Amino acid sequence: MSKAEKRNFKLFASRSAANQDAKFIALFDALDSLDEYDEAKVLKKSGIRKEQLPNMKSYLYRQILVSIRLLNVQHVGVMEIHQTIDFARILYDKSMFRQALQMLDKAKKMALEYRNFTLALEIVEFEKRVESLHMNRSATDRAERLSDQAEALSERISNINELSNLSVQLYSLNLQLGYVRSAKDRKLVTDFFKSKLEGYDDRGMSFHERLYLYQARMWYSYIRHDFVICYRYALRWVGLFDEKPELISPYYDHYVRAVARLLDVLFMTRRHDQMVRVIGKFERQLPKIRPMTDNLIILSNLCLLQAKINVHFLEGSFAEGVELAAQVDDFLARYGRSVDEHYRMLLSYKIACLYFGNGDYKKCMGYLHAIISIPNPQFRRDLQVFARILHLIASYEAGDDYSLEYQIRNVYAFVVKINDMHSVQHEIITFLKRIPHTYASDFKGELTRLYEHLKPFETHPYERRPFFYLDIISWLESKIRNIPIAEIIRQKYLDERRKR
Repeated sequence: MSKAEKRNFKLFASRSAANQDAKFIALFDALDSLDEYDEAKVLKKSGIRKEQLPNMKSYLYRQILVSIRLLNVQHVGVMEIHQTIDFARILYDKSMFRQALQMLDKAKKMALEYRNFTLALEIVEFEKRVESLHMNRSATDRAERLSDQAEALSERISNINELSNLSVQLYSLNLQLGYVRSAKDRKLVTDFFKSKLEGYDDRGMSFHERLYLYQARMWYSYIRHDFVICYRYALRWVGLFDEKPELISPYYDHYVRAVARLLDVLFMTRRHDQMVRVIGKFERQLPKIRPMTDNLIILSNLCLLQAKINVHFLEGSFAEGVELAAQVDDFLARYGRSVDEHYRMLLSYKIACLYFGNGDYKKCMGYLHAIISIPNPQFRRDLQVFARILHLIASYEAGDDYSLEYQIRNVYAFVVKINDMHSVQHEIITFLKRIPHTYASDFKGELTRLYEHLKPFETHPYERRPFFYLDIISWLESKIRNIPIAEIIRQKYLDERRKR
């Protein structure tokens, strides 16, 4: 709870003299005074008997939620709509039908303003119920209008449900698969989703219909490596909020995810300047979003931290980038319980890459261990594979080659087990296998051979996938030319800028 929420709760709980010494307030004070939950201390500080504690905690929990709802109801549109519907219900139960209809009409206007068709349909159904008891001369016309409204809203909701289902299925597929790994994968994804997505035309669609359509098409293109198309739909997704900025606050979660996906695609397509502009615009927009909830803070931090790390990757500014590690650690220490495993893995991997680029291989391996130790090998298996490969390379760079052969066998077995052994992975592991048996005089030749084998895969439709996780080409160039990897990437970045 924030300080404002705690202060509001105390005022809410103490609103009558009878509650001044209420046990649930004593329980709240006891819990608030502790950094970590300790039942013995809670019982001692609150004066509550042990057998009373479960019921008292449950009651306190409910009272806290009620107080926060009252605090936010004027700032959160959906809460205000629900409250207005509740008021209408009270009036309906008192047979004050005309007043109830007026209240419902107000709630319906708000629901339609926020494009919340599910709530609007609920209100229309309530209106129909009230109308059945409140007969007047215009009842027939009004009943017909309500029936038409209900039908139109039901159609919108049906489309939204179908499109949101498609979007969630594609997002789930991305978490499991990452990118398509072969022509077979691509055909599987195309056959299953293409016909479903092509059945929709965004002309005449509502805000939410277009939102989920663009989201689904963005994920479809993302999984298939079609980053130009992916960029187009990510841009349209963000564009929805540019068209309707008043919907940013009520749908902040969709807005932040849209910006995050756009920044991700800009990174994939190496559009550095546009990334910097989008980050700046987003940071200017954030303070305008109200209320500033914990969820908004978490989503916006995930978006900005990843994007800023990616900017350092493009620039090769790893020394400056590692300063973000402390921000990531502080963020996860505070909000880690509310951040899902996928994002924790992603942040760990990106910080590991920053340390690798900066030549701090020990810290790099420390962050990679958080990924390698995950018990489910099928979850973000693409990320798990490249975390292990990067760990191998970092171990070699750090001079920990005494266990290199053992690590190589483990990585090889893992990659085969999850069926993710492709040309790039095979070439890297084969190279690392030979390293312990290679003379120093032959080492540069081995590096050159690996570079020549891998370079053609940078533009391969499926084999290029590893280069999004690990810039192995730049690492090889740095070893061959005996120049730090940061300088190699920095030079590539400057060369690209000069060409534009």
